Amino acid sequence: MMRRHTTFQLTLVEAEAKPMKIALYQPDIPQNTGTMLRMCACLGIQAHVIGPAGFDFSDRALRRAGLDYLAHVDLARHASWSDYLAERSAKTDGGRLVLLTTHAELRYTDFRFAAADTLLLGRESAGVPDDVHATADARIRIPVRTGLRSLNVAVAAAIATGEALRQTGAL
Repeated sequence: MMRRHTTFQLTLVEAEAKPMKIALYQPDIPQNTGTMLRMCACLGIQAHVIGPAGFDFSDRALRRAGLDYLAHVDLARHASWSDYLAERSAKTDGGRLVLLTTHAELRYTDFRFAAADTLLLGRESAGVPDDVHATADARIRIPVRTGLRSLNVAVAAAIATGEALRQTGAL
């Protein structure tokens, strides 16, 4: 029996209608970064990678992690947190910086996302430092069972992004 697969392509118009962004703070693991960049490509979400990364972040290495999806990602690279903040303050999109952290009280499902929000994810090994944590406009968490530390950062990104897009009507 032959199965039919229906594919949906994201058009440029659809991508422009979704101003939500993902920002990765000094990612450690190229495979997780590649997974999140692939998600951004598929959903039409701009990705910001804030360095330094914990791996070779050259175009060649990134192509390997992002496979053939990398050409479809609206990707902005920032050498440092201060560079990212400088570019962010120069733009007036009105979006909030929403940090996913295990140290937040507010569950992601109780947070009211806005279309222009930027979801910030920290390093797999250490999250974000206190100064980055303090800069966030909001801090949210994905609850996990007692005794377990956290989800994989790419999985957490997908869960929160799905909820944010659902709430804003972009999905």
